[in-house]
Amino acid sequence: MYGKWGAGARVSAVVLGAALLAAGCSSSGGGGGGEKGEDASARITQQPKESNPFWVNPNGTAARQLAAAAKAGRTAEAQQIRKIAQQPTGEWIGPENPEQEARGFTEAADKADRTALLVLYNIPHRDCGQYSQGGAADGNAYRAWIDGVAKGIGDRSATVILEPDAVLHLVDGCTPDEYHEERYDLLKGAIAKLTALKNTKVYLDAGNAGWGHPDQIFEPLKWAGIDQADGFSVNVSNYYSTEDSLAYGKQLSAKVDGKHFVIDTSRNGNGPYTGGNPDERWCNPPGRALGETPTTKTADPLVDAYLWVKRPGESDGECKGGPKAGQWWADYALKLAKASH
Repeated sequence: MYGKWGAGARVSAVVLGAALLAAGCSSSGGGGGGEKGEDASARITQQPKESNPFWVNPNGTAARQLAAAAKAGRTAEAQQIRKIAQQPTGEWIGPENPEQEARGFTEAADKADRTALLVLYNIPHRDCGQYSQGGAADGNAYRAWIDGVAKGIGDRSATVILEPDAVLHLVDGCTPDEYHEERYDLLKGAIAKLTALKNTKVYLDAGNAGWGHPDQIFEPLKWAGIDQADGFSVNVSNYYSTEDSLAYGKQLSAKVDGKHFVIDTSRNGNGPYTGGNPDERWCNPPGRALGETPTTKTADPLVDAYLWVKRPGESDGECKGGPKAGQWWADYALKLAKASH
């Protein structure tokens, strides 16, 4: 529903380059450390590990927009886009090469002494046929995909956001009843597989502050295996304020044995959009802003991190002039950055 999906081909195209560039682009070495004519103003470095342990992809889409702007002398644009490019954002694993992609991202993060932030969004019958429709062909294909992700991660450090909307769409009636039993089984299996890894944390998605009430989702989360997960995620790809997301998460935590949670703050700097068609306020709304930058130093001990799960600048779907869900929209990225506080 929230237009988070990006084409797997795009991820595959950059993952190996990201792995190769991670060490070089985050170093400050001179001599032959960079290509001739490289613009130092476009260089991407990692954030301080003590407050922001997550890996910044030096070859991410925002980083490439930054480099292009710097090379063309568009200094003001480069300064704005740097607000996005220098922060760690979720790497959405594509459907075709899960092992290769998970390995590439976690190896690059490991070389930079950071934790990879991975998003898994491939559940069968995903998004109920809306902007981000798709997903694995069936349950067996999904299990094989999860196995590939797990093999790719191995013993390296990773934080996984598991299946945005998957439980929510079981609750709100969007996903047909005949798929419910299988989906719960697939989510439980994915949590068990991933949490068995040495250095992987798993947060099962649990909706947002605007969709409903914690009473509606806490039992489905238990059926989906939240007891085995490290916690849950809220506000993924949405715009609700950190304050409202915190209140929602704390109410929900109390109903699932005090589980911790993470909040997607990528685009919630101005809160939710209240104009236009209520059914599409989530889709590329105007006037939004970047939220708190990713950190593990949060306002509440129950909140393990503020994260940028959704990549700011990627479209929610073909609405309000935007490209397909998950595609980079440079103009929207620039507006988010300019409006940020």
